[in-house]
Amino acid sequence: MLLMMIPLLVARPMLAMEATSTDAQTYFERGRADLGGNKLDEAIANFTKALEVNPRYADAYNGRATAYMAMGRYDEAISNYSKVVDLEPSDADAYSNRGLAYANQGRLDQAMSDFNKTLALNPKQFVAYANRGMVYGARGQYSQAISDYTKALELNPSFTLAYNNRGLTYADMGEYDKAIADFNKALELNPRFPFAYNNRGVAYASKGQYEQAVSDHTKALEIEPRYARAYVNRASAYYRLKQYDKAWDDVHKAQSLGQGIREEFLNDLRRASGREK
Repeated sequence: MLLMMIPLLVARPMLAMEATSTDAQTYFERGRADLGGNKLDEAIANFTKALEVNPRYADAYNGRATAYMAMGRYDEAISNYSKVVDLEPSDADAYSNRGLAYANQGRLDQAMSDFNKTLALNPKQFVAYANRGMVYGARGQYSQAISDYTKALELNPSFTLAYNNRGLTYADMGEYDKAIADFNKALELNPRFPFAYNNRGVAYASKGQYEQAVSDHTKALEIEPRYARAYVNRASAYYRLKQYDKAWDDVHKAQSLGQGIREEFLNDLRRASGREK
């Protein structure tokens, strides 16, 4: 199972610096408004204009990086966060966010370095602990991942995604009861969190509790009807329950959403159901 990325947090206060000219501040405020309205191209244009007036405006680099992150343009986000840390080397949040961009690219060593730097500057930055835990998990260093997620939760007991990701790590370790307990906690905090329902369903299936798995995948799909992986996972549970027509229905729904299905599973379903598709 893949870990969810911790969403980007615009942790820097988006405030104009005292030394910034009025024109640069005006462009910056427009960019910030565009960013809040999810008008990402317009936000980038306004932050760029602010930087043309004042090339040392760290908050404008940060805002532009945030927009690039939201667009999945990680190279440009990294370049802009690097400008922030060049201008303000003690900015822990810029390191954290740059680390997240590196992680999105699979550049785990660089991500780890940035999360370590973040925590050296601010040991209470709970998002960085969770992000570093994600990197440890991707490396298969599960005990270190659990430790970091636990630290994040000590600092922020309401951090839903940390419970979800720690649960995924426990599942990777085969500790399904602990995984289910963490998914339960995530759902207590956010009862409309489809990923936690789906992940708990996978954990139930791993324990052979296929009816509970179907129930959880169904709940995930009620919340997010285009959640293709939940269709795949529910199809697997239906297969185990010998409800082959329902399994095929979910396979078709997943495929219609562009989700690939393992050929091995399709062959097993064909043999068991006596159907080709």
